[in-house]
Amino acid sequence: MKFMYSLLIALVWSFAGIAQDASNSIIGLWKNGEGTGHIEIYKTTSGHYAGKIVWLKEPIDEETGKPKLDKRNPDKSKRTQPTLGLINLRGFKYDADDKEWNGHIYDPKNGKDYSCKASLKDANTLKVRGYIGISLIGRTDTWTRIK
Repeated sequence: MKFMYSLLIALVWSFAGIAQDASNSIIGLWKNGEGTGHIEIYKTTSGHYAGKIVWLKEPIDEETGKPKLDKRNPDKSKRTQPTLGLINLRGFKYDADDKEWNGHIYDPKNGKDYSCKASLKDANTLKVRGYIGISLIGRTDTWTRIK
C-alpha cells in the first residue's frame, strides 16, 4: 500500500513538473516581428511573466540625438522614461488548457495598452496577439527566439 501511495505522489509531482516546464517555455530573449526590438521575457517574483525591451535597432531619437523616450505614454509623468528598459509585457499567466499566456502589452509607438495572449507555434516562434475587448479584434505579431 505504501508503494502505491508513493507511486501516486511521484506521478502527481511529475505532471506538475511538466506543466511547470510548459509555462516557463516562454522565458527567453525574443525579437519582435519587425526586427526593431528585442524583448526579454522573465518570471516575476509573484509568479507572473513580464517582458522588457532590452535592445532597439534605433535607440536614439533622430530629433534630439538622445535615447528614445516613452513620449506617447498617457501618463505624462512617464514620458521621460527611456524606451530601452521599458517593461512592455506584464501580468502574464499561463493557461494550461489553452496552452497560452494571457496578460497585457504596452505599445510605446502609440502609448496604448492592450489585452494580450501569446502562444508558442514551436520552441522558437511566439505568436503575440494584442487586442481590445475580444481577441477577434486585434493584431498578431510573430516573435522569434534569439539563441
